[in-house]
Amino acid sequence: MKPFRIRLTLILMVMIGVSMLGAGITMAQVFKKSHITGLEENMVREIKLLSTTFDFIPMQGADAVSYYTGEAGKLGKLTEARVTFIKRDGTVVGDSESNPLEMDNHSKREEIVTASKEGVGHAIRYSDTLRQNMLYVAVPVTSGANFDGFIRLSVSLKSVDEGVRNGWMVMAIGLVILFAVAALISYRIASGMTSPLEKITRVARRISQQDYDARVDLRRKDEIGLLGKAINGMADSLQTQLKTIQDNEDLLQSVLDNMTGGILLVDAEGKIALVNPAAENMLSVSAQHITGRSYDELKQYYELTKLIKEGISERIEIHEERKVYIPQETILRMDGVPMFREQSGKEFSGMLFLLQDVTAIRRLENMRSEFVANVSHELKTPVAAVKGFAETLLNGGVHDEKTAKSFLQIIFDESERLNRLISDILDLSKIESKQSPMDYAPVDVSTFFGTMMETLGTVARKKRITLQTDIPDELFIEADEDKLRQIFINLLSNAISYTQDGGRVELSVRDQQDADGNEQVVFAVSDTGIGIPKKDLPRIFERFYRVDKARSRSSGGTGLGLSIVKHLVELHHGAITVESELGIGTTFTVKLPMLQEQDGV
Repeated sequence: MKPFRIRLTLILMVMIGVSMLGAGITMAQVFKKSHITGLEENMVREIKLLSTTFDFIPMQGADAVSYYTGEAGKLGKLTEARVTFIKRDGTVVGDSESNPLEMDNHSKREEIVTASKEGVGHAIRYSDTLRQNMLYVAVPVTSGANFDGFIRLSVSLKSVDEGVRNGWMVMAIGLVILFAVAALISYRIASGMTSPLEKITRVARRISQQDYDARVDLRRKDEIGLLGKAINGMADSLQTQLKTIQDNEDLLQSVLDNMTGGILLVDAEGKIALVNPAAENMLSVSAQHITGRSYDELKQYYELTKLIKEGISERIEIHEERKVYIPQETILRMDGVPMFREQSGKEFSGMLFLLQDVTAIRRLENMRSEFVANVSHELKTPVAAVKGFAETLLNGGVHDEKTAKSFLQIIFDESERLNRLISDILDLSKIESKQSPMDYAPVDVSTFFGTMMETLGTVARKKRITLQTDIPDELFIEADEDKLRQIFINLLSNAISYTQDGGRVELSVRDQQDADGNEQVVFAVSDTGIGIPKKDLPRIFERFYRVDKARSRSSGGTGLGLSIVKHLVELHHGAITVESELGIGTTFTVKLPMLQEQDGV
């Protein structure tokens, strides 16, 4: 039996039961009231009859109590009721069941008070002595100078209560029988009404559980059939609308998830309503923790919260850049626009902020500016030297052939330096723009460095620098040989240039596996030179950056060598690191894969 059908059946049964119970209570009350009223009238008649037939004898004190108590006992047996004689002042002078001398004054009893006022008094009270409800009826009686008081009769209501209980028993049996019949009839009625409604309910429940293909199969033409058709129509409309909404939500969520810029939505109350993944990464926060909370939760970014507060309070557009630390310094651009309700166009609903990490852009702009300035400066120095010495010679200011030759040598050296600078700039430009194709081929490491050491040995011997190598035999690496030569010519030349006379430069090579288990070759170029200050280590691979500018220029360096080395190493899918201590020496470590992936770069 279905729950709704049971509920409907129970409702019908409860209605019948309540109706019958109400009727029973009413009938019981009417029965009890009518029976008590009849008893009261009968008792009044009996009292009036006693008042006219009873022989009232004038007596006082104990004689009166004895006489009236004895007579009350006789009358009680005849009337089957308790008979009590009470004086006008409430003193009991005779009672058929108790000793009057032990009874309290009855002037305050309800039936006596009512009888004094209305001529007849009655009351129903529980008797502690008899442990049952009693009906008391009192009537004032006057017999000249013989008696002035009240005659009171009282009877038990036990028979009345038993009659009411019997009535309730009969009614209960009838109610049980009626309930059984009503249950059967109610179930049949409820079944006819609820069966189609249960079908509709099941379909509605399936729809609520996102089963939008559920439909009501009813062929009735009454109101329930119309309800089923309405449910089906609603399901069709809901299915269409939800699909549209879901498609739009998926599209919007996809846009938010894949945006490179951060989205931060703050409502009119200053609570964060939306944070996309890009904003989470930029601000190092979790959308789950801050959504629904005040933007003050971003208090570690004081400048950003200040802009948010300004936008919400002033309701104006914001286009600003601020530096934040997450934990490294980051430059964020914040573009904020106020939002208003479409209906009124005036009700403010919050601020939408677009966050963009422009750190790399600003760094590139600075690097570009510095590069242009450095190129201009580096080109200007040799050009100025060439121009100055050439003008001196052209003006005839030098007559000594030896001095003139010295000037011409300087002009030649500066032109060579200028040529190297331009050549390095072009090489770096090609490498950075991916216009320098890689020609991978197997390279015998031992043979490769043997030739190179012969070339560099002349320069090293002039400075009495010892060149040492530790290279395993028959070690091969897949690389672009020309570019590999350019890498180590730069590293070894720098090592020789910055090592004092009598020092040592060492090249060691070994093969090993990286963390992923791939074979790689590790090259280490170490020297006993002047070393690099720790503050300069992070910048030595920048273009035109020199630790010792004066010495670099005197040695003919362009300031682009290490930058070219870093790019060439990266083109080989490798990595380069440096360790150095002032006055002790420097070690450059290059890690290159033994085999290259042929990606055409």
